[in-house]
Amino acid sequence: MSAQTKYAAMSRRAAMTAAAMAAMATLAGCNGGGTPTAAEGDMALGAAEGAKVTVIEYASVTCPHCATWQEQTWPAFKAAYVDTNKVRYVFRELPTPPANVAVAGFMIARCAGEDKYFDVIHGIMASQGEWRAGVNPRDTLFRIGNGAGLNNDQIDACITDPANLKASEERSEAAMKAGVNSTPAFFVNGVEVVTPGGEGASMADLSRAIEAELAKG
Repeated sequence: MSAQTKYAAMSRRAAMTAAAMAAMATLAGCNGGGTPTAAEGDMALGAAEGAKVTVIEYASVTCPHCATWQEQTWPAFKAAYVDTNKVRYVFRELPTPPANVAVAGFMIARCAGEDKYFDVIHGIMASQGEWRAGVNPRDTLFRIGNGAGLNNDQIDACITDPANLKASEERSEAAMKAGVNSTPAFFVNGVEVVTPGGEGASMADLSRAIEAELAKG
């Protein structure tokens, strides 16, 4: 089976999984999505597990609003709270259309290794304009994977590995069952922080919620 055929097969399965996720979203409740309890597959930065404040972001590498938040808000948020270890920042994956690109991107990020995971995630978000302008998303994903130290054979093996796809599906299902059905979604110690506008929680609103939690005895 050629790499292109394997990628297409993965894409079809990812698309069917995304459809199932959308159906689940209509049945899921709206509470508990941001519980600070550690979940299987969590990727985190900043303070250690058990920190006084845990900020959870549910996002997708194919979500334009997530990319906007990443570009406009992440640098200030990271400098103020992650680099200073004031909070534990947890990123949870919730694929959005095109689901095959999102699922493949998440798997490549994980295959690149924990130390390069966020570099790959942020790189894919920043590259959204490429494939929206007509570049084959597969080419973009492979380029970013190569930059993280993976060769093409390793990337092919990564995105067609049934175990990797199963784990991705389970993480998505967990998010949906928790009642999270949109991205980006932010929770500070389990309480959702929403800023009108659709581009994710603002730095001001996140800071207000975080500082209130830090001030508690």
